[in-house]
Amino acid sequence: MNQTVRIFDTTLRDGEQSPGATLTSAEKLEVARSLARLGVDVIEAGFPAASPDDLEAVRRIAMEIGQPHNGKQPPIICGLARATRNDIEKAWQAVSPAARPRIHTFIATSPIHMQYKLQMEPEKVVKKATEMVAFARSLCEDIEFSPEDAGRSEPEFLYHILSEVVAAGATTLNIPDTVGYQTPDEFGDLIRGIMKNVKGIENCIVSVHCHNDLGLATANALAGIRAGARQAEVTVNGIGERAGNTSLEEVVMALHTRHPVYGLDTNIDTTQIMHVSKQVSNYTGILVQPNKAIVGANAFAHEAGIHQDGMLKHQQTYEIMRPETVGVKQSRLVLGKHSGRHALKVRLAELGYELNEEEVVQIFKRFKVLADKKKEILDADLEALISDELYQPVEIYQLDGLQVACGTMGMPTATVRLIGPDEKVYIHAAIGTGPVDAAYNAMDEIIQAPNKLIEFSIHAITEGIDALGEVTVRISDSQQQRLTAQRDAAQPRTFGGYGADTDIVVASAKAYLSAINKLLVATGAEIPSA
Repeated sequence: MNQTVRIFDTTLRDGEQSPGATLTSAEKLEVARSLARLGVDVIEAGFPAASPDDLEAVRRIAMEIGQPHNGKQPPIICGLARATRNDIEKAWQAVSPAARPRIHTFIATSPIHMQYKLQMEPEKVVKKATEMVAFARSLCEDIEFSPEDAGRSEPEFLYHILSEVVAAGATTLNIPDTVGYQTPDEFGDLIRGIMKNVKGIENCIVSVHCHNDLGLATANALAGIRAGARQAEVTVNGIGERAGNTSLEEVVMALHTRHPVYGLDTNIDTTQIMHVSKQVSNYTGILVQPNKAIVGANAFAHEAGIHQDGMLKHQQTYEIMRPETVGVKQSRLVLGKHSGRHALKVRLAELGYELNEEEVVQIFKRFKVLADKKKEILDADLEALISDELYQPVEIYQLDGLQVACGTMGMPTATVRLIGPDEKVYIHAAIGTGPVDAAYNAMDEIIQAPNKLIEFSIHAITEGIDALGEVTVRISDSQQQRLTAQRDAAQPRTFGGYGADTDIVVASAKAYLSAINKLLVATGAEIPSA
C-alpha cells in the first residue's frame, strides 16, 4: 500500500464557505500560490457553477498555478460539481487549462438527505451518480466521487454505489463525514468496510473529508488514514462550514511527529505552514484562536514556571515538535504571573543584564506585583523595572502609599504616605490643578526641598490598556540649596527622576520622588523633618 498520504486542500472551496470568508479572485490566486509552495497534492480551487466569478477564479488558478514550474510537477487543480451535466461542464471549463485537472462530483447518500433533500429513491441516486461520473470521465481522466453525508449513510448502500461509480470511471472515492457526526472508532470501521467490500477499490484512492462539529475532525481523519485512506481533505486553520473542516496543519504534523505510529509521509514542506496560516487568516478575516494547535499564538509559548524551567533545561520536556519545523522562529517563554524566577533570570540575561541572585530576587518581587496587573510582561516592561528598581539613588524618602481624587467635580486631591530616613511615616494631603500636581504638592509639604520642575514626560512603554506607564522628570535645585552646598548661586543644577507603573499617577510620583532624593544626596542638605 502507498505510504504517502495525499493532502487535498479545500481552503478555497469548503473553507471559503465559512460565513464572511469570501475571497476575491486575486486573493484566491495568492493563496493557491502559497498552497503550491507548501506542497499540497490537490488544490480544490472552487465551485465553478456557483458563479461566473468563481469559474473564472478556478480557471485562472488552473492556468497559472496548475502548470509545471522549474521542472516541478504542479498540484492537481480540482473543481467541485454537483451530479448534474451543467455543473460538470462548468467544472471542466474551469480546470481544463491545468496540466493535471480533476473533476470532483457528489450526490447525497444518507437516508435523511435522499428522502428530504433529493426526494429520490436510493436506486435513482445510484443511477444518477453512475451516469454523471461516466459523463465526467468522458471529459477528464481524473474523477473524484463523494457520497455526501457518508457518515450517516447505510454501509451496504455505500458499498453498492461506490462499486458502481468505480465501474463508471471514478479514480478517487472521497468519504465525507459531512455533518461531523461520527466518532473515530466508527469512522475507522467505515473506511475499513469500504476497503474490504467495494469492487475495484484496489484501483482507487480512498479519501477522507471530516467536519468538526463534535471537535473530532482530525481524530476521525487520522482514524480513516490508519484504516487505509491515502488522501486527506483539509483546510488551512481548519476553516469551513459551521465548526470547520479537518485542519491541514494538524493532520500533517500528526503524521510527521508520530511517524513511528503511522509510518506514513506527506509531500508537505512543513516550514511553510505558519506563513500560509497567517495569509489565510488575513485574507478571510477569520482569526486563529491563540490556543489553536500548531499555528496558534500560544502553540509554542510557555508561561507556567514549571514548564519554563523544564524548557530552559531541555526543549523536549514540554515541546513535541520544533517550532522551526512549522515556520515559527523560536519558542516563546511568556512572562506572566505564573512565571518563575528561573525564566525571569534567563530573559534578563538575554537582554544583557548580568544580575546577582540578590538583585534577581529584588526584581522578581516587583515583577510579580506587575504581573498581577497585566497579562504579559514584555522586554520593555523588564527594562523599566530594572531602571526603576536597581538604578535609582539611595531612597532617602520612599513612597509607601498614594491615593488621589479627581474628575470634573471638586478639586483634585492627593494623599501621600512616605517613609522618611528615620523610618517615620509621613502622611499629607494637598490639592492641585490635577492628580499629579496634587501629589507633587503633598510630597513638597513633607520633604520641604524647594525645587523647580522643568520637564515632565509620560508615555506608555508597551501596547494595550494594561500598558506600563513610564514617567521621566527633571527638576532644578533652588538658590537656598545651592548656598547650602556652598556652590556658586549662578549655577543651578538639574536632577532627573524616573518611575514606571501601570498607574501613571503612581509612576509620576515615583519619578518626582526619585529626582528629589538625588537632589538631597547631591546637595548634602540637612534632611528636614515635617
